[in-house]
Amino acid sequence: MGRLVVVNFTSIDGVIQSPLSPDEDREGGFEHGGWVPPYSDDTVNAFMQKATVGAAGMLLGRRSYEILRDAWAEANDTEPAIAAMDRMPKYVVSTSDVDLAWPNSHIIGSDLPRAVTDLKGRTDGDLVVFGSGTVVRGLAEHDLVDEYRLLVFPLVLGAGKRMFDDRGSSAKFRLIDSVVTSSGVVILTYTREKSA
Repeated sequence: MGRLVVVNFTSIDGVIQSPLSPDEDREGGFEHGGWVPPYSDDTVNAFMQKATVGAAGMLLGRRSYEILRDAWAEANDTEPAIAAMDRMPKYVVSTSDVDLAWPNSHIIGSDLPRAVTDLKGRTDGDLVVFGSGTVVRGLAEHDLVDEYRLLVFPLVLGAGKRMFDDRGSSAKFRLIDSVVTSSGVVILTYTREKSA
């Protein structure tokens, strides 16, 4: 049985929009894109590589899929994380057409609870969600997340898309690991609290 793991960069005030480059996502007039690179250090990079290489597959929203596809599909696959992303199945949650040019990519449609339950049932290992704010909110609403790995960056952006809204289900998680990097990023790993 697979697990669903959300791995996300977030500001102190919960913004996840356009972390890697200024023009990644300007929707809503967002002007603070590219806020992650100034804080990326060896610890952040090693954590993200481990999360990627260790994944059995990725679950992504359409926009996050397209951003990652365009950035990494033609990149040098001698890098372990890039080779892992190329190799693993990529499941795209979308009701519109998507160019599935990245190898091993599949559309799963819009019935998120059914699709995720099915994927978890036939996957050994972690299905990892990167970015994908709309998908993360849907997963939280239907109580489908087994683990959150959050990289909290030491800045407040004040505006932008956030990881959570007020439609999530109540769920308890237990902190199993925390790391503070030299650049002030706090990496927190929360796993699902088991029912008694």
